[in-house]
Amino acid sequence: MNLIRTAMLLAFMTALFMFVGFLIGGRAGMMIAFLVAAGMNFFSYWNSDRMVLSAYRAQQVDERNAPEFFAIIRDLARNAGLPMPKVYLYDSPQPNAFATGRNPENAAVAASTGLLQALSPEEVAGVMAHELAHIQNRDTLTMTITATLAGAISMLGNFAFFFGGNRDNNNNPLGFVGVLVAMIVAPLAAMLVQMAISRTREYSADRRGAEICGNPLWLASALDKIARGAAHVPNEDAERNPATAHMFIINPLSGERMDNLFSTHPDTENRIAALQEMAQSGMNVSTGPVRAVNPTRKSRSVPNTGRGGSQPPRGPWS
Repeated sequence: MNLIRTAMLLAFMTALFMFVGFLIGGRAGMMIAFLVAAGMNFFSYWNSDRMVLSAYRAQQVDERNAPEFFAIIRDLARNAGLPMPKVYLYDSPQPNAFATGRNPENAAVAASTGLLQALSPEEVAGVMAHELAHIQNRDTLTMTITATLAGAISMLGNFAFFFGGNRDNNNNPLGFVGVLVAMIVAPLAAMLVQMAISRTREYSADRRGAEICGNPLWLASALDKIARGAAHVPNEDAERNPATAHMFIINPLSGERMDNLFSTHPDTENRIAALQEMAQSGMNVSTGPVRAVNPTRKSRSVPNTGRGGSQPPRGPWS
């Protein structure tokens, strides 16, 4: 059902984009809009992961400089039947994480230094299992396409604002009304569709992530901690790149507590309740499949991601 709903929303967004092009320039405008969308999607398909990781100055880590964190993801990927993704850390006090990449063979997962400070190894496993679920469901590609189309529709709206009012009715079939729709209604509709797709995919990733790590309560506990941390600790890079907010496990923006209609994520309490119900239904284990986790370890140090570029990362929980 989620797959069908996502496909319908993507089809609606594509049709909306072409309709905006038609409002601005008739059939020629519709074809130009289609070509622009195709070009933007082609570029984002191949470069979206590098663009996002660069925006957050994420640094790749491995079993040498982040042994326990790397081992958690390695075991989770094995449980999920996925190729080992590239593993990144980015320097931010806000606990959060995201996944990116066009397919499972070219995927990356990233966590903040704040996540490793705030969460236990079991909770980190739950979070990273959620991100691997996004990769397995190919949500990372879907989110890239929706973000690209939403941005393109907004770009067309700006074009209509500057040029639409000076066009005659032959080029702009609906005149002023068409320009108004292109400027205001279409970008708003695109934003709502993008958010609806994001909310739809989060519940699926929560459930699959719980199956991957073996304990729904690990992820439920992590979501509670991350939501409280994100509400009080700003993420400056996310504020500068709000179009990436839907990629995170919890909305990293300071204005996340807007009305549900304008939220990129489902309500955290609802997500936690669904995971708790999943645990009560019988999926709950005392020790999960993530063999690298040592629950008795008390002291955890977080690697210095070297935002200044002078220090290499050092292993978390070392």
